[in-house]
Amino acid sequence: MEICFSSIDSEYDSYAETFREILSKVVNDLNLEYEPIVSVDLVDNKAIHTLNKEYRGVDRPTDVLSFAYLEALSDSEKANLKGQDVEIGDLVISLDKMKEQAKEYGHSEKRELSFLFLHGVLHLLGYDHQNEKEEKEMFSLQDKILEELDIKR
Repeated sequence: MEICFSSIDSEYDSYAETFREILSKVVNDLNLEYEPIVSVDLVDNKAIHTLNKEYRGVDRPTDVLSFAYLEALSDSEKANLKGQDVEIGDLVISLDKMKEQAKEYGHSEKRELSFLFLHGVLHLLGYDHQNEKEEKEMFSLQDKILEELDIKR
């Protein structure tokens, strides 16, 4: 399990360890049989706005973008990942949006940044929230993991 981490603000460098803890919990809770590698870039609204427009056609900043690699694999390729180090994708998180949302929701930056990282990781692993059932499953799992890691609202 590995996190490739970069941030535009060194104040957030310590979050790399929090992200490792979250990813380790995901690996254990989901019984992943491979070791995920995730790239995380903490950026500003300008950078994420550019990416959001280029890759999703949405002309505004967002909080987190997930670029999943597993989607490109066939089922048989996925079945052969056991015991391997596997790059599951890239996450880009806006520190500006994270700060706005932490204030809006009335919780810490640690809670919001951890939530955005976990949310992105679950997207990289194929979770989605396109319908009510998927959303309930994904958000329930997020709440459970953050609660068990004592990262509370």
